[in-house]
Amino acid sequence: MTNRLSQETSPAIATLDDLAKLANYSLMDTLNCDPDAKADGADHAPRQVFTGHYVPINPTPIKDPEYVAHSKNFFRELGFADSMAQSADFVRMFSGDISHVPKPMRKVGWACGYALSIFGTEYTQQCPFQTGNGYGDGRAVSVLEAVISSRRWEMQLKGGGRTPYCRGADGRAVLRSSVREFLAQEHMHALGVPTSRSLSLYVSKTEKVKRPWYSEGSRSQDPDILISEAVAISTRVAPSFIRVGQLELFGRRARKKEHPKAMEELEQIVLHLIDREYGDVIDRQLSTAEKVVLLAREFRSRLTSLVASWIRVGYCQGNFNSDNCAAGGFTLDYGPFGFCDVFNPHYQPWTGGGHHFAFLNQAVAAERNFHMFCTALRPLLTSLTSHQDTLRQLDEIRSGFATVMQAQMEKMWAAKLGLGTFHAALFSELETLMVQTPVDYTLFFRELSMVPDDIGPLKKSFYDDSEGMDKRWSEWLAKWKSLIVSASTTVTNAAQPPSREELSRQMKLVNPKYSLREWLLVPAYSQATAGNYSLVRELQEVMTQPYAEQSKKVEEKYYRPKPSEFFEVAGLSYMSCSS
Repeated sequence: MTNRLSQETSPAIATLDDLAKLANYSLMDTLNCDPDAKADGADHAPRQVFTGHYVPINPTPIKDPEYVAHSKNFFRELGFADSMAQSADFVRMFSGDISHVPKPMRKVGWACGYALSIFGTEYTQQCPFQTGNGYGDGRAVSVLEAVISSRRWEMQLKGGGRTPYCRGADGRAVLRSSVREFLAQEHMHALGVPTSRSLSLYVSKTEKVKRPWYSEGSRSQDPDILISEAVAISTRVAPSFIRVGQLELFGRRARKKEHPKAMEELEQIVLHLIDREYGDVIDRQLSTAEKVVLLAREFRSRLTSLVASWIRVGYCQGNFNSDNCAAGGFTLDYGPFGFCDVFNPHYQPWTGGGHHFAFLNQAVAAERNFHMFCTALRPLLTSLTSHQDTLRQLDEIRSGFATVMQAQMEKMWAAKLGLGTFHAALFSELETLMVQTPVDYTLFFRELSMVPDDIGPLKKSFYDDSEGMDKRWSEWLAKWKSLIVSASTTVTNAAQPPSREELSRQMKLVNPKYSLREWLLVPAYSQATAGNYSLVRELQEVMTQPYAEQSKKVEEKYYRPKPSEFFEVAGLSYMSCSS
């Protein structure tokens, strides 16, 4: 009996050889390779890529890799043995050396090009050639596609070295940004927000690069020093890494007839996206035109739901360009992201993000990205004169984005407040109070989830406990409680209002207790720089249980407002980039 149980619970994938048997390279096997590429992947200098869906790339391994962390939860989901993360062949592969991988794994990876749109405007000047043919994965190299338990996963090295799209940069990621992304992806997954996942994180013990950053205590908007930082490689995993910007690149080429196969390559990448991300909801037997319409509708549903989830948990993407918008409808590219401390509709962790990528403007930014998505699809329909009806349907889906987005936001706010339906006046008054007080976003909604008798517990979230606001808060709380009592439809969808205990339980499922704030991340990656990874692993443990009532020690350390000494500090309250 014991032996049978241990066999049933033992990991299905215990070695790299086990994983190799599951390799299945759909992108390289079905899409077009850049005809100017080098078959061996030795293609590390910036150059224009005029056609094809990918460039073969041999990643550049980091020197003397050291284990920092791996996602125990994701390993468990994949059926990986934890011991793999520190095994020599696994470390070698996922720190960038794929020259010794077991067959049928391939000894070359790939990088992809994409276009850039910022808030609905097409750009080409970010490309060093001013043509748009040099923009893409500058330091991200995919090294494996595998079908694991009937699900396809792509594994991509962030910081895997230079590619033709590197625009003159070094292709590296530093430990600081790698720790942030590694922890953020698993935290977001635990929050219930669709996201790319973290597999592993390794740092070089000897290789360093220089990066512009902030001196200690700086309040400058721009980095004021150059610092030497250890390079690292984190492996992120997703069903695919196809971005809206990627579709845009092929849509632009088809629209402008840039080469004879432009329309064909656009259709190929769109159908590949559907197979990878939407195969369970779009019938393979349909025509391309019918698939395009269904794709637009499904992506609209996913994207609006995603952004509402971001707002629910206090997350701000910071730099929500179309190339940072996954066409699969999940969170991708944790660059200058941040989680709200003080509630502010205009919260923006990135100094270059402006109002258009601010916290409560993310819905509008998403709409602009969706418009670019539809623009990229249009050539497939306009080239088919018999599909005027599908073109009209695409335009209707595109113009309906704001309505669907508003409905998602109202549903989300109602859930955060424990209401079955959105109450505009109540929410508007709350938003005003939250700004004027001001309050800590995560703490406020968690304390409200306790369904307090008075405003006392809510004051734990107040950054300015002015007695002048007490009366207004007490009046709002009374209105909120009367709405809950009188509601005939509630979060439980029952005919009668739920008990206080049940309401609290339901609200705690959507209002997390812990969020990955920047002032918690800074000491973790600072200690990691000195070779101490204990705080990274502690944060990983806490932030993968964001809704749980954890120990008193954890609560005292992590469930509190942002300390006053961290306000307006560069690289903490805001950052120019995260390299």
